[in-house]
Amino acid sequence: MLDLNKYFSFAELWNPMFLFAMIGVVILYYYMIGPWREKHAPSEQAATLKQKTLFVGAIVLVYLCHGGPFNLLGHLMFTFHMVNMSISYLIVPPMVLLGIPAFLWRAAFSASFWRKLRLFMHPIVTLVLFNMLFSIYHVPMVHDYVMTNFTVHRLYYVVLFITAFMMWWQIACPVPEWNKITDVKKMAYVFANGVLLTPACALIIFSDGGMYATYNDPQVWATAMGYCMSGDTSYLIGEFGGPQFFNKLGVMDDQQLGGIVMKLVQELMYGIILAYIFKQWFKREHAEDDLPNPETA
Repeated sequence: MLDLNKYFSFAELWNPMFLFAMIGVVILYYYMIGPWREKHAPSEQAATLKQKTLFVGAIVLVYLCHGGPFNLLGHLMFTFHMVNMSISYLIVPPMVLLGIPAFLWRAAFSASFWRKLRLFMHPIVTLVLFNMLFSIYHVPMVHDYVMTNFTVHRLYYVVLFITAFMMWWQIACPVPEWNKITDVKKMAYVFANGVLLTPACALIIFSDGGMYATYNDPQVWATAMGYCMSGDTSYLIGEFGGPQFFNKLGVMDDQQLGGIVMKLVQELMYGIILAYIFKQWFKREHAEDDLPNPETA
């Protein structure tokens, strides 16, 4: 890997403003689970060390993918772009959901207004929304348009992020009394997610040529780099020629590796979740079997 410090400034690599924003989110989190809880919900159980670790870890990952070096690398190589997508939508949401205590979720969604939007939280709706938006994003024409139009880029990523949370809510619901899906249905839900995400990964892995102009057309790439750098980025073409300067894999190998990374992370994450759900289901089933039968007592 090239030393990016030679070619990009500290601000372009580390985005201090985004870093400060993420630090602000962590400070707000500790205020909500500390002084706010003591004042407004003193009877609620305090956040555990595991919850704090999950939340802070998720914020660190968000920063790395959207403000730190991975953000810049994601505009230089498709593989890192897919690493960022995998972390942002398959790893971060369950970490945040499980890292925020249930009393904060209750406080956030207790208003009657949210009941009007209950339809959008139907498991089938969330399943289709996330996978549809994710798959459409990786249609070459859509991908290149989003990557080179920064307002659309931000909006699409925010919407995709929200739908990822909606999808993961069905699997990792952080509020016990709001958990309406049985463990068996959750396992089927996870399996369905894996199936629906497969075509997008297969399209990328088995394509006959480079699909995305962002990573093989110098003009489009220079425009997309404007998301990471301020000012006129057209000078990048004269200085580096194109993204191939930073990509030693080649366009096709980079694209295929990106698709493989996405599929592997998806399989790993869903596999871990499936194993966890099955374990919880198995324990509950056997706990019920161990209870004394009133008729034979």
